[in-house]
Order: sequence, then structure tokens, then C-alpha cells
Amino acid sequence: MIPAADEPVLKREMTSVGGLLITLAGLSPGIGVFIVGSDVLHQVGSGVILCFTAAIVLGIAMASVYAELGSAFPHTGGEYTIAGRVLGVPAGFAMLAINLGGLCFALPLSGLGMADYLRVIVPGLPVVPTALAAVAVVTLIAVLSVRLNAVFTGTLLAAEIAALAVTALLGLLHAHGDLARNLLHPMMADGTGGVRAVPAAALGVAAASGIYAFNGYGSVVLFGEELRDARRSVAAVVYWSLAIAAVAEMLPLLGIVVGSPDLARLAASATPVPDFIRASGGPTIARLISLCVAAAIFNAMIAVALAGGRQLYASARDGSWPAAINRRLARVHPTFHSPHVATLTVGAGALACCFVPLNVLVVILANGNVATYATLCVAVMIGRRNNSTAQTHARMKLFPLPPLLALLALAGVLWADMLDPAAGLPGLLVTVAMLCAGVGYYLLVVRRRNIWRHYAPAEEPRR
Repeated sequence: MIPAADEPVLKREMTSVGGLLITLAGLSPGIGVFIVGSDVLHQVGSGVILCFTAAIVLGIAMASVYAELGSAFPHTGGEYTIAGRVLGVPAGFAMLAINLGGLCFALPLSGLGMADYLRVIVPGLPVVPTALAAVAVVTLIAVLSVRLNAVFTGTLLAAEIAALAVTALLGLLHAHGDLARNLLHPMMADGTGGVRAVPAAALGVAAASGIYAFNGYGSVVLFGEELRDARRSVAAVVYWSLAIAAVAEMLPLLGIVVGSPDLARLAASATPVPDFIRASGGPTIARLISLCVAAAIFNAMIAVALAGGRQLYASARDGSWPAAINRRLARVHPTFHSPHVATLTVGAGALACCFVPLNVLVVILANGNVATYATLCVAVMIGRRNNSTAQTHARMKLFPLPPLLALLALAGVLWADMLDPAAGLPGLLVTVAMLCAGVGYYLLVVRRRNIWRHYAPAEEPRR
């Protein structure tokens, strides 16, 4: 459905710096280190450095894919629009199912995680009510203008980066280990109080977690209709987001690895990063950093709510749902120029999901990124062949090496998931079910109504 001439629409009021701040907030280097990095360090000890390095290499390949496609289609639909325009509408609806499901489930998962960190400061804090309150607050914040949200997320991001800098300095200024040795000969806890070499298979499984630590640099594609000079800005934000996250995450992890006096004890801990901070900086620093981690999670939730609202808004504007629902979800706030109804709807769904068990949420989210990355890799190669991405301002170098390298890495992640019956395989099956649900909904419902039309926003006037 095309908005009427007198209806408010998304407004191009955000600079590339604002887009960068929101993207980094969603990517959240703090979550990458304090939560994901802590888990990987527990799995493979000093092998965390190799795992995160591999994730950065994959990130560079995927960033070039996101930059080329995002510049070609700087639309609020994001991956849903890109896949639909390049690979066909069924592929677009497959991405829509993955995105809407992932964004709705990510909010309560983050809220529950934030409650755990706040309990370090406020013992006895109830987890589910705290998560409900966090989801409700971030949803209301996300209704505000995207420019105001960029300022708000940028402020919290500064606290997050400060916590990462303190963590890096605690280790790098008091180094006990040899950096080169830790890189060339990674060691992990052996279960008896000592260390042993990290098996290659363990590195492969842990590297899959490392990929998640950098996920989010491509989320700027969902804000393409609110960015100034979008075709150029999208690519710049993608690359700068990954570069800043790489530095912000690797330095603290290097500091923890070389700054730990007892790697075996650290890796054997279920919470190695918090333990290192407490031992190196004392209880006051540990509490302050816990507060910064909670702020980082809250910040990431705002970015997720912003993205979720825009994804649902784009699908309604295209006519993906019954007509009455489309009209409501495609409304834009006259003052804030935000898709307020769609954002509130995503928030309401996330509130309901706060009562879903945490392990179920983790399984649901486990492989959505892999499916999205693989789809975009195929899309960028097909787009080059059928010329559907010719309008991009960010054609990647060394094509087709980046998408092929990414697909090879993703195949390895899928193989590792298939060998993991506890979480990997169930997550893979849930992802396949979501993809099938998206395609099935299009074939059985949308195509029969014959009202779906992709809405392309007006181009910015040439300067």
C-alpha cells in the first residue's frame, strides 16, 4: 500500500554518525565481551582469541555483502526487501519470518540477561518482572524519533566503551602471559586443574559463538529510509561498525588472556570474565562494570525495538497482512516520524515472550543469523548476474571471493550445529521451520490475495 500524499512518512533526519551509534548499540561490543566472550573463554580458554579473529574475518566478508546490497536497496525492509527483490518474493518472506521472530525473541532474552547483571547490584531482584519492565520501557523509547534515539543510544554506548577500556587496561597493564604463545598454542582447562591444547573441533564450535559476538553491523539496512545520502551512508556505517566492534572486543579479550595469572582456573570458571574483573579490579570496579553491562544490554534492546518496528512496518506497507492490519501497522507518527504502531506491536509480542523459558529462546535464536547470512551471500551473487543490484554505490572488491568465503564458513557452522544434539541441532530445526513458515505464508495466503506490492521509497534529490 502506498501512503497517501497527506500521510506522514519516515523522515530522512539521521546522519551517518547517528546511524553508526544505533548500529553499534545493537551490535553491542559489551555483550560480545562480557557475555559471549566469557562463554567462549570458558569453552576454549585462550583459544577465544583465534575464535574471535575468525569471526572478524567472516565479518569482513559479510560486511562487504551487506554494504553492496544495503546500498542497492536502502529500504526499511532490510533483508526482507533485499531477498525479495533479488531472489524472489518467497525468499523475502522467509527472511521476514526469521527477522520478525528473531527480533521479537531477542528482546525478552536480553531483558532476562540484563536482570541477571542487575542482581549483582540489587540482590533478590525478580528476573521476569525486571525483563517485562525493560521491554516496556525500551518499546516506548523506540517510538520516539530516530534522531533522539541516536542521541540516547550514543550516551549509553559511551559507558559501554568505557567499561571495555577499563577491562582491557586491567589485563594489558599487568600482563602475566605471553601473547604470542597464547595465539599460536591456545590452551583450555583440562578438567583436573591444569590446561591442555584446544582441539580443532572445539575451536570450530566456539567460533560459531564468536560470529554472534559481532552480529549487528548490517542492521543499518533497516534504517535506510531515515538516513541522509542513504546509498553511500549505509556502506560506511556497515564497515565502521565492524571496525569499531573489532577493536572494542579484541583488546579486552587480549587483556584478559595475558593478564590472568592462572589461565587454567580462569577457563575452568563458568563466568571467567566477571571473575577476572573482580580479581583484578576489586568489588567496586566489578559492580560498576556490571552496571555498564546492564546498560549495554538495555541499549541493545532499544536498537532491536527500533529495528523490529521498522521491519513490521515495511511488511505492512507492502500489504503482507490483512488490509485492516496493514493500515494500522503502516502508520507513521506525525511528530516523531516513527512507525509507532508497528513498534508497539513488536513490543507487545516481546512482552508475551518474557514468559517463555530462557533455554527455549536461545534455541529459537541459535541459527537465524546463519540463515540470513547465507541468503544474502546467494543474493549478492545472483544480483550481480541479473543486474538487480546495479544501482549500488558499494560494489565489493575481489568478488565473488567474500560471499564464497562466508558460505564456506557458514557451512562449517551448520556442520557443528548438526553434531550438537543439545542446542545446535534443535536450533537448526527451529530455523528451518521458521523459513518454511515464511514461505508457506506467502504461497498459501499472500499470493492468493494478490495485493502484495513492494513499496520503494522516493529517491533523495540529487545534490
